[in-house]
Amino acid sequence: MPSAAALRLQIEQGLEARFPSALTPAPRTIREVASTGIDAADELLEGGLPVGAITELIGPASSGRTTFALSFLAQRTAEARICAWVDAQDALDPESAAANGVHLKQLLWVRCRDTGTANPSRDRLQGRPWTRLDQALRATDLLLQAGGFAAIVLDLADTAPEHANRIPLATWFRFRQAADRTRCSLLVLGQAAYAQSSAALAIECAPLAAEAAAGKVLRGFTYQLQRGRQRFHPGVQGIRSGMRKPPASTWSAGTAWDAEERA
Repeated sequence: MPSAAALRLQIEQGLEARFPSALTPAPRTIREVASTGIDAADELLEGGLPVGAITELIGPASSGRTTFALSFLAQRTAEARICAWVDAQDALDPESAAANGVHLKQLLWVRCRDTGTANPSRDRLQGRPWTRLDQALRATDLLLQAGGFAAIVLDLADTAPEHANRIPLATWFRFRQAADRTRCSLLVLGQAAYAQSSAALAIECAPLAAEAAAGKVLRGFTYQLQRGRQRFHPGVQGIRSGMRKPPASTWSAGTAWDAEERA
């Protein structure tokens, strides 16, 4: 009886004319990344955020999640690329986005609103009103499937974790497949990790210090970034198993507005 190696050689020779390199594993390639616009973050992430994948920005309020996402969109829109911000709680401030360098003409802002009416009987006839989370997920799905967006931010930062944790894993898997097909970077802002294994990268954000000037004027903030789960990285097994501490870095951002002027 021929050995496995002999059978493999026989099959390769039979398919060589029609399928070169039959049964030969494809070479490992470097995954495409895009700069975040923050040197310390790019160094930590070895170039930037993955293209065609899901990245989760995790942290409490005022941890730098939104500022980080705006910096990334500023880089993408500066290249004349179209981006989108799906705002589950209608919390985005366009003035701050523009002050952070985002080209608003290149940004689609999807604002989710409460859909309930003052007429309960009409609501019953039309079916259950969609919640803001339902709207955000549906809008993200439509934008990903449509294609043409370099980056989409799904802002669930103000969504309660007990609600966001109920998002089916099948939804995240569909988002992952669509992002890969359309080469879109999907950023998910949240208080916890929701996409689980469907995310290629998870970044934990935390506030460190605020720099204040005279009166009510804030000069800037310092944040900490810690790289959590990261697929397609040679050191990911060591990080997961607790063999070493996940890499971390700090970065500073100036304020996009004057607190005294906005008060």
